[in-house]
Amino acid sequence: MKKIVLLLAVVWCAQGVSQINHPKASPSSTIEQTVGLSKITVAYSRPATRGRTIFGNRADGQPGLVPYGRIWRVGANESTKITFDNDVNIMGKPLSKGTYALYAFPKAKEWQLVFHNNTKHWGDGRNAYDPEEDALRVKVKPKQTLGYQENFLISFDAITHNEAVLSLLWATTKVSLPMTFNTRELMEQQIKERLNDKPTAQTYYEIARYYQEQGSKQEQSLVYLNKAIELGGDTYYYHRVKSLVEAELEDYKVAIRSAQKSLEIADSLGKDEFVRMNGKNIIDWKEKLKQQNE
Repeated sequence: MKKIVLLLAVVWCAQGVSQINHPKASPSSTIEQTVGLSKITVAYSRPATRGRTIFGNRADGQPGLVPYGRIWRVGANESTKITFDNDVNIMGKPLSKGTYALYAFPKAKEWQLVFHNNTKHWGDGRNAYDPEEDALRVKVKPKQTLGYQENFLISFDAITHNEAVLSLLWATTKVSLPMTFNTRELMEQQIKERLNDKPTAQTYYEIARYYQEQGSKQEQSLVYLNKAIELGGDTYYYHRVKSLVEAELEDYKVAIRSAQKSLEIADSLGKDEFVRMNGKNIIDWKEKLKQQNE
């Protein structure tokens, strides 16, 4: 019995030693992108073209690496996973927060992209894929690029507080998928919570800055900025945002005073960028004040 146990131990050790952690032909990658108050995470593998025809058929009529009409895992190895930490709209269609397997059905003139609830299939799940488990399916048109992408790439661009475009790029084919988040609703919920939980000067300032950047609730922003200055004292950034809000309200005389105050504080602290920005605004607003008084 002891000999059998010893023999099994030797075999197990030999197998363990013989395993090699080799470089992957399609290395894995994880990207995270913040959009407003939401985060998107994509985990995928990046195969290379290596001179192969990728989409559709080769010149000899044989199928390329990703044949048209067949399910594709949007990468290599296990299926690509995409996670949203807040509800999202994909091309105007709602999708609940969560993790999905991302699949594609490429064709020459139209792709279908699928956010699939079942994340347990290996690869493209070709033999187990069930469309009844789709959370969302959308149609997009592929574009041909002038450049060449050797390794398959997933990226984000055109990012704002509320929107982003997810792009799939490989060889000379690019597919773009616009998505939007209800950042305004999320922000209003957060603002309500912060105002009810012992708000500080910075709380009031950040709320006011958000409204100023969104071009909304400017009069309320002014109330919050005055509260920030009352609690936190004079800072170049408090007065900077205050001047921008006052200018939006077309109170240029007061805006110039706030900008001058911001400029002076910034200058004393060596904040040259804010000195320049305030200086430019003062010149512009003096001209608008002159026009206003004519």
